[in-house]
Amino acid sequence: MSRKKLEPIHPGEILLEEFLKPMGISQYRLAKDISVPPRRINEIVHGKRAVSTDTDLRLSRYFGLSERF
Repeated sequence: MSRKKLEPIHPGEILLEEFLKPMGISQYRLAKDISVPPRRINEIVHGKRAVSTDTDLRLSRYFGLSERF
């Protein structure tokens, strides 16, 4: 039985597909609302940047989630 190995999903993909798109929130609006540079959100969404502890906390509070976005 062969098992296909799934590629790990970057948190930025989840942020975009599960939150931003369905809620109609732009990357720019999110960045401004959580007081981070828009480039940070863009880099996270494109998988070029990890989610820092600080950004994780801001995102969690913004979306009403527990920490560890």
